Amino acid sequence: MNTFADSVLTALDLIRGADPQLGQIVGLSLGVSGAASLIAALIGLGLGAALALLSFRGRRLVLALLNTSLALPPVVVGLVVYLLLSRSGPLGEWGLLFTPTAMVMAQTVLILPIVVALTRQALQAPWALHGEQLQSMGASRPVAALLLLWDERLALLTVVLAAFGRAVAEVGAVMIVGGNIAGHTRVMTTAIALETSKGDLPLALALGLVLLGVVLLLNLGIAALRAWQGRGEAAVEGQAHD
Repeated sequence: MNTFADSVLTALDLIRGADPQLGQIVGLSLGVSGAASLIAALIGLGLGAALALLSFRGRRLVLALLNTSLALPPVVVGLVVYLLLSRSGPLGEWGLLFTPTAMVMAQTVLILPIVVALTRQALQAPWALHGEQLQSMGASRPVAALLLLWDERLALLTVVLAAFGRAVAEVGAVMIVGGNIAGHTRVMTTAIALETSKGDLPLALALGLVLLGVVLLLNLGIAALRAWQGRGEAAVEGQAHD
């Protein structure tokens, strides 16, 4: 019990003192996950909108594959990206393996299905309610998709935040493609696993506390956005009744 208490106190001292090693690991972790979330958002919002608005042959199969990809094990994603970027792989000449770029690629592949699926769910109901009205006003499907994306921007922001939370807490894929190299590809989750195995519990706990803090802030942000959206919808309904 004393060892645990001492480790917690040391971890808090590392956080308060802005330990350089801790700061470098946290900064890289947030940077990699942020870049992956941005790329996934740029691709996934459009794909999710297309799935919500378009009807085409094979749509059910696409949705089934999308739902299956939500359960992709991170280590499988990491292995596939590793094989693509290895020297014998099709992208081996790029020299990206064991770099932050490889980690961004792995996290993007991992969270892209989440963004696509949640975006489709967020836009499907608004399209069912307002789709005919938008089309009667002469809006094409691409224009209607952009209008719905803007109208549901708060809900979609929570989607991106959820994807970021999934990325920043991921360990398997980034461990495989990043190699957990100190000062280069070591992020919070991989550092926690390594420092725990080495017995450096204070640093592992400090990283764990920072990671929990990041996830907590994300959840608070999502809750605040949902509350704000709920108040906005209530205000609109109140004005409509008046």
